[in-house]
Amino acid sequence: MKIIENQTFDMERALYGSNGVFVRNCSFDGPADGESAFKEGKNIEAEHCFFNLRYPFWHDQGLTIKDSEMTELCRAALWYSNHVKITDTKLHGIKALRECSDVLIQNCDIISPEFGWSVRGICMEDTTAASEYFMMRSEKLTFKNVNFKGKYSFQYIKNATFQNCVFDTKDAFWHGENITVRNSVIKGEYLAWYSDGLTLVNCKIIGTQPLCYCKNLKLDNCEMIDTDLAFEKSEVNAVITTKVDSIKNPLSGKIQVPEVGELVMDDENAKGEILIDGQKKSNCKICSCT
Repeated sequence: MKIIENQTFDMERALYGSNGVFVRNCSFDGPADGESAFKEGKNIEAEHCFFNLRYPFWHDQGLTIKDSEMTELCRAALWYSNHVKITDTKLHGIKALRECSDVLIQNCDIISPEFGWSVRGICMEDTTAASEYFMMRSEKLTFKNVNFKGKYSFQYIKNATFQNCVFDTKDAFWHGENITVRNSVIKGEYLAWYSDGLTLVNCKIIGTQPLCYCKNLKLDNCEMIDTDLAFEKSEVNAVITTKVDSIKNPLSGKIQVPEVGELVMDDENAKGEILIDGQKKSNCKICSCT
């Protein structure tokens, strides 16, 4: 493997088509403002590098990035690349990951609107992220110990598992399919509308109008805080351990809950069964169940 150390590159396609290169303590920055430094590369390793130019890693096969920084000017940093490992790195440019596959991200700091679109096979661990439209249309996600803040996250994703995560996010999991979330906190408005096959286990759910228009929705031993108008038009089976502010017109299934502030059943098609402290409540238009 060729080693390149302590250099600065600012020209267009500075290391285009490289195969078997270890770049250490290098900077991709300068007045020439060149793009696509490592485009079409193979077996690339970058350690303790600074990226301040656009599109550095496009169409790369076999890429490792360690202890590095991608600035706000390093936009669209990784597209169409496969077999990628990123550790201890700042990814701060917009659209930092698109159309990639077989990606591992560990102990990173992500500040990147529109991050992670159409990725196939990503494992993210011990990472913080801030984004909008985070991970949209991606598949085969495995997240552990991820702290995320932003809007419109995980929309249209498929086949995903999340464990020990904290998500502060609006409109999470819309239209998502086959998703399992364990031991996590999800705070935000309009959680998981139109999802199919969402399972929440030992989770805390916070925010208005969650889990509406869902199919195959399951909750096991979950808390619901400040959640009103929940489960509207949803197919749901749920065991909830806290009071729910209000439940509205669940389409089918069974919801077990210790207390409900208000139960609204004013749609003749809503056949969901509500068990409040073990007692069945159904077929009432609007009632106070406190």
